[in-house]
Amino acid sequence: MLIKQAPDIPSHEITDEKLYRERRRFLQQAAAAGLLLAPGLNAWPQESKKKLGPLKKGPFSTVEKVTSYKDITRYNNFYEFGTDKSDPADNAKNFRTRPWTITVEGEAKRPATYQLEDFIKPYALEERIYRLRCVEAWSMVIPWVGFPLNEIIKRAEPTSRAKYVQFTTLLDPKQMPGQRPGLLGAGLDWPYVEGLRLDEAMHPLAIFAVGLYGEVLPNQNGAPLRLVVPWKYGFKSIKSIVKMTFTESEPPTTWSKANPREYGFYSNVNPAVDHPRWSQAYETRVGEDSFLSRLTRKRKTLSFNGYADQVASLYAGMDLKKFF
Repeated sequence: MLIKQAPDIPSHEITDEKLYRERRRFLQQAAAAGLLLAPGLNAWPQESKKKLGPLKKGPFSTVEKVTSYKDITRYNNFYEFGTDKSDPADNAKNFRTRPWTITVEGEAKRPATYQLEDFIKPYALEERIYRLRCVEAWSMVIPWVGFPLNEIIKRAEPTSRAKYVQFTTLLDPKQMPGQRPGLLGAGLDWPYVEGLRLDEAMHPLAIFAVGLYGEVLPNQNGAPLRLVVPWKYGFKSIKSIVKMTFTESEPPTTWSKANPREYGFYSNVNPAVDHPRWSQAYETRVGEDSFLSRLTRKRKTLSFNGYADQVASLYAGMDLKKFF
């Protein structure tokens, strides 16, 4: 399968000058101190630090204007911290992401439980500028920092019986008020779970994200580890992951269990398939479109969120209105 790669993107189109200079200053100081060794080896900072580095320029990045850091970190779906878009930023401030372990289990030859640093350490971190499309018809363009999901899968060595991989979020109602009964809760069956077909998970576009805008992932955006699958709707991007399980059969997912009529397993961005309560043919870019644009929704939704050339072959022969 031929995968097209976008041309190089000037740094001034990715971030503003102040952030760029701060990142450069950090890398220069770290290099002088001998802190930056082999790619990936020392890429994960201590909790007291925010910058990530060194970063590779990841493939497949869009050339579209990046959404502002403020909008990315203040307009979120993370129901563990509340159902309003501003709830995660307000309620996740004291969320503890150290210590953190990730368990790899199921149909794998090398199941293991890793400390977060050991889970990330072997991989060089990349900056990838991806669109994120939410089912509510809003979208963002985000400079993620992460590494390919397929690297972890190769490390686990799935057995021949493994056809899917399921991901599970932390269950901690003491820290996550949305998991408690009450006004903040979404009435979901916790912990949050998501899944991919194994060939989807192996696609080089799918990543584990640990940061954005060159910095450690903020709590409200899914710290310390989240999934990013850019051709699927945003609710497929499970956050604060503590477990991945290889399975032979299609795993249940949180939203398909809660409302299977509205949320299918595949969750591919498909403008031809409407959500039962609204059209998916148009979208609003958060922080960019005018008030009038938000009313008329003149921005057309792209098939597979604009990544059709890369991923459409994964679904050859499938009825995408049935398998939505």
